[in-house]
Amino acid sequence: MAAAESVVDQRLRATLIGLSAVLMWATLGLFGAGSGAVPPFLLNALCFGLSGGLALIYLIARGRLHLLRQPWRVWAFGTIGLFGFHFFYFTAIRNAPPVDANLINYTWPLLIVVFSAFLPGERLRAHHVVGTVLGLAGAAVLIAGAGGLSVSLEGTALLGYGAAVASSLFWSTYSVVSRRLGNVPTEAVAGFCLVTSLLSALCHMGLEQTVWPASLVEWGSVAALGLFPVGLAFFTWDIGVKRGDIQVLGAAAYSAPLLSTLLLIAFGFGAFTAAVAFACLAITLGAVIAAKDMIFRKRRI
Repeated sequence: MAAAESVVDQRLRATLIGLSAVLMWATLGLFGAGSGAVPPFLLNALCFGLSGGLALIYLIARGRLHLLRQPWRVWAFGTIGLFGFHFFYFTAIRNAPPVDANLINYTWPLLIVVFSAFLPGERLRAHHVVGTVLGLAGAAVLIAGAGGLSVSLEGTALLGYGAAVASSLFWSTYSVVSRRLGNVPTEAVAGFCLVTSLLSALCHMGLEQTVWPASLVEWGSVAALGLFPVGLAFFTWDIGVKRGDIQVLGAAAYSAPLLSTLLLIAFGFGAFTAAVAFACLAITLGAVIAAKDMIFRKRRI
């Protein structure tokens, strides 16, 4: 009995640690928009360089540097997941209205619930499908906007919306597949961050024009990204999805779109319109329906 309780306690602790990542990710849209005109690859390089560098110092100080020795498949998986998600996310908020791109990106919690149904011992049910459709309906209304869908598809907005969809797919897939790599220590995320920073720097030099943050506020936003939503959050999320309840984490992540959107609006990066209100309601309601088994299940005594 004691051993069983210990396992339950460990699972609960890991879930709570994972939930801290959700709170940090709620600031991703705000800090990303506040970082100015820094191009996506350079922004990736700066943020991941800061988070990976600090994590590397920590591993050296604790004598855990050997934990970075992992098979190449693990390195490839982690790097592609982190690099792909953030490149597409920052591209989205550069080319589409930040509020719109932010809400579309945050359909990833819905996808986590759906994709996790294909993990061993799980299966997709009707309420998963209903919840996902509601979330996508909210995103569709947001893209259409008050002026109609044709207006939203003009200029670079289409690129931004497409990048937001891609970022959602990257992160949901990365999170669910991470569950199958439970033996890989969380410390390995430090290596993923460093390689992602290097790749981003190389891509920046070859594809982008350098634009540094232009003010103290923009530099502060970049630092905040590297420390929290593009830093510590990855480590706490890794603990959560590997050792905690992934469906609880997926359901809780649905609070991030609302918190993130309200932060963007509060700091002047968007307006609270009827479309935004509907999108928030539809995405959140869809999330609750998709995860109803986890939210409303009876506790065993």
